Amino acid sequence: MSLVTGISFAGQVLSYYSDTVYKHVAVFSIDGLHSSDVEKYVSLRPGSTIANLLGTGFEYTNAYTSGPSDSFPGTLNQFTGASPRTTGIWYDDTYDRSFFDAGSGCKGPPGAEVQYAENLDYDPTKLFSGGINETNLPLALLHGKCTPVYPHQRLRVNTVFEVIKNKGKETAYCDKHPAYDLVRGPSGKGLSEGYFPEIASAANNVDSIITYDQLHVDAFLDWLDGKSPPSAEGTLSGVPTLFGGNFQSVNVGQKTKGYQNAPGNPFTTELLKALDFVDASLGKFVQKLTSVGLLDSTLIIVASKHGQAPINPTLYKGIDPLTVTNSTEVDVAFQTSDDIALLFLKNQDDTEKAVRNLNQNREKAAIQDIISGQRQTYLGYGDPKTDPAVPDIIVRPDLGVCYSLSQKKIAEHGGLSDDDRKVACFVSNPKLKKTKYHHRVSTKQVAPTILKALGYNPGELQGVVAEKTRLLDGF
Repeated sequence: MSLVTGISFAGQVLSYYSDTVYKHVAVFSIDGLHSSDVEKYVSLRPGSTIANLLGTGFEYTNAYTSGPSDSFPGTLNQFTGASPRTTGIWYDDTYDRSFFDAGSGCKGPPGAEVQYAENLDYDPTKLFSGGINETNLPLALLHGKCTPVYPHQRLRVNTVFEVIKNKGKETAYCDKHPAYDLVRGPSGKGLSEGYFPEIASAANNVDSIITYDQLHVDAFLDWLDGKSPPSAEGTLSGVPTLFGGNFQSVNVGQKTKGYQNAPGNPFTTELLKALDFVDASLGKFVQKLTSVGLLDSTLIIVASKHGQAPINPTLYKGIDPLTVTNSTEVDVAFQTSDDIALLFLKNQDDTEKAVRNLNQNREKAAIQDIISGQRQTYLGYGDPKTDPAVPDIIVRPDLGVCYSLSQKKIAEHGGLSDDDRKVACFVSNPKLKKTKYHHRVSTKQVAPTILKALGYNPGELQGVVAEKTRLLDGF
């Protein structure tokens, strides 16, 4: 490896550039983890694995995930280098004007909910029930034939997994539903092995999700031995060139217990327990890398798919999603509701009327911003008049507001706030020099950086080309 020191003027800090070609890249999402959480945790645990990884790595303190910040577009940000307007993936539960409902035979007018979550399983109460049940998939007319649409088929651009697999290398990925078939890419061939235990089968508390997350950890360690975990989809013949997955325990800790109502919003006991588990798991992974002689030749990337809002627990407020729907005073075909509302209207010509009525109900619906029309296209969200996956109106609520009456959560993600989008992002390898980058970056930049780190052309990613996505600083 060589480190080239780039000196920039105008009072800026030194930057260190890595031109190393690695044999392996491991990518982990600690779902929900904010960039501010990293600072808090390292302050509490200066001898932690995360602190040690940062000691030999590049940290991006102002990294933003996708907007919307749902798990699906957040994942694809990192693995395609592109945003929803390019990938076509807005949410794991959304709408498409060109699709048909599952089981409809593509009869009737097009326009259907497109939900890719535990609803696709044969039995979501079981960890493994056979993968995706095709009869649960939404339908579309492809070349005139009514066809079930798997998650990977809905994606419009290729993934890093496809690029690596096309080089004759092996790949593996682990996540919370079989619906994460998504990362296989449009070809459906991007993964040598997928491992998708169903999280809906576990109780929604930190202890249960730690037990669930341990399955992911065991898979990561198995892959370092070139082995397949039980119930994995596919096979491996060795250590994958590109692999990774996610942790859910911090996400659940934030939603169920959250942060303390005190200066700086410290972690609650349960949230800290989840963080300690993740840190110890990363420690086991690093120890295993060392024992199999792969530590120096592996780039570790930690980048959260999404954050969680609000960090300040006093700001949380649930509002009936129908408050938004009814405030439009027009017919709404579908509404995605979390700490955001994505509205698909039955008649797109009603958009201006709906926006006008929403503006009159800002206080009642706790609306901070309404995005539609030319402004929506200008801001990079796409054009609903030409793209059947793009919502007609995006409603951003006040920070802490969630369009849900659930009593089971005190935070949510999916929205456009900094609490939703400003996430943990760092890369580590023993040969890297500790460096912090404080300017704004996007987790889209993870995708081309993966290819560059492995010695391949980032331009092989269609989303990178379409959105002119740059490498992360330091590469």
